Amino acid sequence: MPDSLEGKRVVVIGGTSGIGFGVAEAAKAAGARVVVGSSQQSKVDDAVARLGTGAEGAVVDASSEDNVAGFFARLGGFDHLVYTAGDWDRPADQWDLEASQWIFRIRFWGALRAIKHSRDTIARDGSITLTDGAAGRRPRPGGAISSAGAMAIENLVRGLAIDLAPVRVNCVCPGLILTEAVRIAPEQLERMTSRQPLPRAGTPREVAEAYLYLMRGTYTTGDVLLVDGGFTLG
Repeated sequence: MPDSLEGKRVVVIGGTSGIGFGVAEAAKAAGARVVVGSSQQSKVDDAVARLGTGAEGAVVDASSEDNVAGFFARLGGFDHLVYTAGDWDRPADQWDLEASQWIFRIRFWGALRAIKHSRDTIARDGSITLTDGAAGRRPRPGGAISSAGAMAIENLVRGLAIDLAPVRVNCVCPGLILTEAVRIAPEQLERMTSRQPLPRAGTPREVAEAYLYLMRGTYTTGDVLLVDGGFTLG
């Protein structure tokens, strides 16, 4: 039987919008005590209000190791860490290497900062779930560096599943998900998804189910769950 989230404490960094908020909402509905983290107080306050009674939130800047360390020191013990913070928008010119470094700054190094400073307070039977992107498996022209950033997460997960055991470490690899940050004209959206077996974009609620499985699936570690409507099959 899958492990229950009832009464578990779930921390979602990046949990104030998009996929992260969808995960926080779903975990709370499953009985978890949810803590959302974001770099802006206004977003934290709004998310906590929308999540309702029992939800908590705090500001955390994933680009600052001191800030991340302080966040987890104040947080205390918890059961599951979900990390969805980051932005996959590509720089206009991938050969502008200075501009391209941000791809790793939050999504990769930010995740490592969070893991480093939560190792002593996460439950031994708990889990860590990171996030990459299906575009990493099908690079588009001009997207080599952002694709490399996505795939770096998957390799990180495999190594950390060994280093941090018995804490389980996994990853969710979403396709095109309609979040607040996605602004695509309907005709462009249709072109982008028409060749998929499921010819549409996904929703945060749909992809959240993968994160819930990885929190509850006590015999799954070092794995990557694709939630992409079949995008990577084409």
